Amino acid sequence: MLKTLKRVFSYARPYKAYFFMTVIFAALGVALSLSVPIFIGEAVDCCLGRGDVDFTKLRGIVIMLAGVVISSTLFQWLMSLCTNKLAFLTVRDMRTDVFSKLEAVPLRYIDRRSKGELTSRVINDIEIVSDGLLQGFTQFFSGIITIVGTLIFMMTINVKIALVVVFMTPLSFIAASRITRAAHDSYMHQSRLRGDMVGLAEESAGNQKLVNAFVYGERAEEAFSRLNEEYGKVGLKATFFSSMTNPTTRFVNGLIYAAVGLLGALGATGHFAFVGKMSVGKLSSFLAYSNQYTKPFNEISGVFAELQNAVASAGRVFDLLDEEEVTDDSDKEVLAECNGDISFSEVYFSYVPEIRLIQGFTLNVTSGQKVAIVGPTGCGKSTIINLLLRFYDIEQGTIKISGHDINSITRDSLRSCFGMVLQDTWVFTGTVAENIAYGVPEATREQVIEAAKAVYAHGFIKRLPNGYDTVISEESGLSQGQKQLICIARIMLMDPPMLILDEATSSIDLRTEHRIQKAFTKLMEGRTSFIIAHRLSTIKHSDTILVMKHGNIIEQGSHEELMKTGGFYSELYNSQYAS
Repeated sequence: MLKTLKRVFSYARPYKAYFFMTVIFAALGVALSLSVPIFIGEAVDCCLGRGDVDFTKLRGIVIMLAGVVISSTLFQWLMSLCTNKLAFLTVRDMRTDVFSKLEAVPLRYIDRRSKGELTSRVINDIEIVSDGLLQGFTQFFSGIITIVGTLIFMMTINVKIALVVVFMTPLSFIAASRITRAAHDSYMHQSRLRGDMVGLAEESAGNQKLVNAFVYGERAEEAFSRLNEEYGKVGLKATFFSSMTNPTTRFVNGLIYAAVGLLGALGATGHFAFVGKMSVGKLSSFLAYSNQYTKPFNEISGVFAELQNAVASAGRVFDLLDEEEVTDDSDKEVLAECNGDISFSEVYFSYVPEIRLIQGFTLNVTSGQKVAIVGPTGCGKSTIINLLLRFYDIEQGTIKISGHDINSITRDSLRSCFGMVLQDTWVFTGTVAENIAYGVPEATREQVIEAAKAVYAHGFIKRLPNGYDTVISEESGLSQGQKQLICIARIMLMDPPMLILDEATSSIDLRTEHRIQKAFTKLMEGRTSFIIAHRLSTIKHSDTILVMKHGNIIEQGSHEELMKTGGFYSELYNSQYAS
């Protein structure tokens, strides 16, 4: 826990000015509030009985008391202002680091976790850290000052009664520490379940059409209910323990207050000489200090409860920040020119060690060739692309582009050689023009329009409310085919030396697909192109067709050559066009 706390507060170090101002304002505010019982005690001593009231002195005390209370309130407000500023800036930096980390971790880390669970770490967990640690620091620091200050003031009034208070104080600590320890594990479990729930909710809400189409709604509800029920049980247990802290310490503090009142009253009436004689006003001040002395223990115990939850959330955030990043390759060679030659030599790769996928894969592609990759689902077609772009690194073998081993050149220069259209479309919240110019931000409007016209997207874009200035998003109502046309226009605008088309026209009608194939044919002239397709009619004119099965190339040749052999490709093709 201490290691986690230290790391959280390391983010606050650049803003230590706010920290010191918080400390100063807290000390001034508490010091002024601690003087209030003194004035109250003096005011009580001004009222000795009926007709025996020193109004002149009492008026002065009341005026001074009002000034002290107003000043104390002002300093406490300034303290809260500085604390909020400190918390905001600290959490801002932490969230920025987490987001940057998500862009730096290997793709396998993202693939193996739900998007909702990652979102929960970036948003919910960091917010809990802010509320539980940084905001709670004010209460903790003010409480410590109050305890020390009230103890000093009580000592000046009556040392013996003050010592009784001190000797009874450890009872609060013992009760709080035992309960806090029991709550910690529950909060850790609760934090993990929260991430699972957010992940499931995000997946279900983000794929509602699929959920409804497969009548999966009831099962999704059951899965969420199981998580929710477990979360409720764990949350109830954590809340029970944390809630026990405050009343337990209040009970102990009530015993302390009663002991002080009893001893003070006996001393004031002269029935217990051991504690010494004190006036009614001083007894009133002492009781007020006793109440102030015990109150911070209640607040601190509440902070401890929030602290457990915050530490658990901070641990999840730091687990992400401690993940291994993609190795820095800025010192590697920048691929200045790319002629399109690609070679795979004895490449081995698997996503998980237990399941072998690519084994001994060898392929040579010369510049300008159109290479189609076909095969059953899971045979390794898209994996070849992942390895080619170094989204994943190979385990054995070599992959070369233009004679350069891809491990010896920077990832940015490698990926800038390719334009890629995936089966899964993606548009971000922004104008249509901004989406098309995603890879070429400096492109002119004329260039954007030409790219859209080349893929036959100009017509539907002009029918949008604001044309190319229409703001779109994943939920903007565009069809899957329209989104895919925008993605294809994005690649047309980039005009890359090599192309990767992974089911690029899967969501487009046959008429539009025929037009786009013409545009692709023109775009692919003189460029090395990889085409992954299930509709085999789209790859008939490829220079080379690779037929993959279980991570290996089992057939290779042109469409005509493969049809003549009557092998696996021929079976696939005929199965699609069987009468």
